[in-house]
Amino acid sequence: MIGVGVIGYGYWGPNLVRNLADMTTCRVAAVSDLDKKRLETVARRYPATKTYTDVRDMFKDPAVDAVVVATPVSTHFALATAALKAGKHVLVEKPMTETVDDAKRLIDTAAKAGRTLMVDHTFVYTSAVRKIRELVEAGELGELYYYDSVRVNLGLFQRDVNVVWDLAVHDLSIIDYVIAARPRAISATGHGHIRDSQENIAYLTLFFDDNLIAHIHVNWLAPVKLRKTLIGGSKKMIVYDDLEPSEKIKVYDRGVNVQANGEQAYKLLIGYRSGDMWAPQLDFSEALKVEASHFIDCVTNGRAPQTGGDAGLQVVRTLEAASRSIKEQGRPIELT
Repeated sequence: MIGVGVIGYGYWGPNLVRNLADMTTCRVAAVSDLDKKRLETVARRYPATKTYTDVRDMFKDPAVDAVVVATPVSTHFALATAALKAGKHVLVEKPMTETVDDAKRLIDTAAKAGRTLMVDHTFVYTSAVRKIRELVEAGELGELYYYDSVRVNLGLFQRDVNVVWDLAVHDLSIIDYVIAARPRAISATGHGHIRDSQENIAYLTLFFDDNLIAHIHVNWLAPVKLRKTLIGGSKKMIVYDDLEPSEKIKVYDRGVNVQANGEQAYKLLIGYRSGDMWAPQLDFSEALKVEASHFIDCVTNGRAPQTGGDAGLQVVRTLEAASRSIKEQGRPIELT
């Protein structure tokens, strides 16, 4: 049975520990956190789990085979590198690192150590996003035209990252998973309205080689919480509302048909198609549970993770380019 150590028991750590503790293929061997009060909570809820205030002691624990890094992004590279060099498999929260260079170095370290490196792109493990990918790969939508997302709410302001690195990272991981083509450039604008804080609102546009375009709107200062994505194609369109309790995905047989007008072929006739709407049946298993199970399976059987180091690198590359574009007032940045 795989022994897992979790670093960080703040916002996301308790959810990770809960899901790992419920699994029969692994056990939570240890939890490390700088806050002793948090560790006291761990000891009460999981008395068989060891606790450490010094993560180096946890790395030395032979009962820990794999490590989950659930700490601020500024600490990801150092902690994940140390864990890999200690012979541990690693699952690291999104974004994987602060820079592209660190992401590449982390991938190299994992390869040299012969250990699994996986990134916590949680939305990739939701049944809704998996269904969207299935529909896209099956050609149900036809040629993809656009991906248009709104991801806004009031808070939570992060101290170490701006709204792009906090919220847009979700859509970037979804785009990387669902769309086979990769963007060639990105343009981004944003602004911070709170004194001495980073950008709390931003707009990102990703450009692809074909007709596909992707737009992401993220905001920490919205009066309501919205998590809605529209994906349009030549055949059908999808509305994905993550806050919808049951019918998260709705597929619309709607769009436009363009035909030439007989002898005057240069005059195009545009007809509007309005067909049925259907909501596919989804499996509502908790995404974090699916992700944790996948991580343990990859560690146990040596499989490559669906959101491995390369996926983490792609997202960090796009985030880094978006930050640069914001500083240059929206100048498109090539993604190489």
